[in-house]
Amino acid sequence: MNENSCSFHNEKELRDGQVESVSAGYPPPCDEANSALLAFRGIPLPLQISELKNHGILRALTAEANGWEPAVMSTEVLRAQEEWEAVDSIQPETGSRASPDQPGQLISFSEALQHFQTVDLSSLKKRIQPTIRRTGLAALWHCLFGPPKLHQGLREERDLVLTIAQCGLDSQDPMHGRVLQTIYKKLTGSKFDCALHGDHWEDLGFQGTNPATDLRGAGFLALLHLLYLVMDSKTLLMAQEIFRLSRHHIQQFPFCLMSVNITRITIQALREECLSRECNRQHKVIPVVNSFYAAAFLRLAHVWRTQHKTISDSGFVLRDLEVLAKKSPRRLLKTLEIYLAGVSKGQASLLGARKCAGPQAPPSKDLTFTGVCDLPPHSSEGTWLI
Repeated sequence: MNENSCSFHNEKELRDGQVESVSAGYPPPCDEANSALLAFRGIPLPLQISELKNHGILRALTAEANGWEPAVMSTEVLRAQEEWEAVDSIQPETGSRASPDQPGQLISFSEALQHFQTVDLSSLKKRIQPTIRRTGLAALWHCLFGPPKLHQGLREERDLVLTIAQCGLDSQDPMHGRVLQTIYKKLTGSKFDCALHGDHWEDLGFQGTNPATDLRGAGFLALLHLLYLVMDSKTLLMAQEIFRLSRHHIQQFPFCLMSVNITRITIQALREECLSRECNRQHKVIPVVNSFYAAAFLRLAHVWRTQHKTISDSGFVLRDLEVLAKKSPRRLLKTLEIYLAGVSKGQASLLGARKCAGPQAPPSKDLTFTGVCDLPPHSSEGTWLI
């Protein structure tokens, strides 16, 4: 026997305590390694691997160190080494897992908004039309009886909102991916990331497997509105209730697509200066726009549930909502305030006296949805150019 090696007996001998004495000169490494393994047996395997690597024990047990080499490799050491090598070799699949540049952490509305406030959007800003162009009698009537103009100091904030509506969804942008992941997790309750393309987006109410194709007329602002809805603690319950209603076996509708249409209505109300009075009163634009969007969604859900609407009614419901929202934005916002006050007391349900009952059904791919862009304009101001 080599004087500089450690001898390990089989498991039976170990159980019987018949361990051969190690050669003089190198007992500490063997004793230290065995005692470390015994101590780590109560730790979950991934933590074992990490700790073994951190303390250099795997290296000591699997390679020659300080002049000694084990004659027989422990099965536990082999298993740990294999697991560690497997961990090192795992690579995330594109679009299906979080990467170092696309962590699986939730993103807040303020963080996403700050991203757009700091990036260069000058090329997109040139394409916006901040207000509706009126001529003839329409211009005269608006001047005499229309809403007030937005204060000069708020116009830059308004332009930012309209510019974001010009931005598309870029699946290669880590922030865009985090917004999608956050919306998905908050609505479904999932703790895991999902692929940025796939059938699971149809479950949330997009028309296809790629959410980017459904943002026509609203751009990334539509996703920011959904993010606001699910990340604000005051509106999260409302979002979850509407989502459950959208999966009703009779009254189902595409939740996210409906939300995109409400964002379009919000954009149009902002451009037609229907929100200017409230923005001037609050001295801010983005919070008013967010609240208006949430109030419009609340109104739609209430009408949908109480009047027993179905997907065939979608275009008409949205048209009526658009007219009401532009005519009485303050009334709409007041309804939201009352609802949220009730939520804080645990009393409010947007579905009236009874919550949405009945079985839920998976979204049908055969639903024919009519949005605001699919209906003919009802007035000279009915354009949807942003």
